[in-house]
Amino acid sequence: MTGRAGTEVATLAGGCFWCLEAVFKEVDGVEGVVSGYAGGTTVAPTYQEVCANATGHAEAIQLAFNPGQISFREILQIFFSVHDPTTLDRQGEDVGTQYRSAIFYHDDRQRTIAEALIRELNEARLWNRHIVTQVVPLDKFYPAEDYHREYFSRHPEQSYCQAVISPKVDKFRKQWTKRLKK
Repeated sequence: MTGRAGTEVATLAGGCFWCLEAVFKEVDGVEGVVSGYAGGTTVAPTYQEVCANATGHAEAIQLAFNPGQISFREILQIFFSVHDPTTLDRQGEDVGTQYRSAIFYHDDRQRTIAEALIRELNEARLWNRHIVTQVVPLDKFYPAEDYHREYFSRHPEQSYCQAVISPKVDKFRKQWTKRLKK
């Protein structure tokens, strides 16, 4: 995804990409969100390859946002509030390196902001453990197969959506009311 003039792009991994996509689609200032894969070695990986831990990729989202409406730091604050950044290679029952927490930075400014926020959050001791979120340069982002895109909005009745995604979206809506799209 490339942002159009006046937008920035962020690439984040925090467990299942369906969860992050569902949350960030509702964030004011976010202009687009795509589920996909980042951080691996295989060119054009498939979902099956990623799930088999054969590629090194994480399930990730890439979002375009208007920095005049929302900062990269605030994007990261939302990111940290909707997943557990202290569990290595897992989110809830989803286990494996494809579910790791990672910020794939696009430039040194994003890296600096991410590292500073992680230090602040660790010092604030919001969690019982230290944050294990990787802060690594983005090499390449591969959009997921079409059937993964906008999964929550297309399948709200699906059991995973009800049990896992809905509670995350509800938590986001309560905690970040001022950041909801109008």
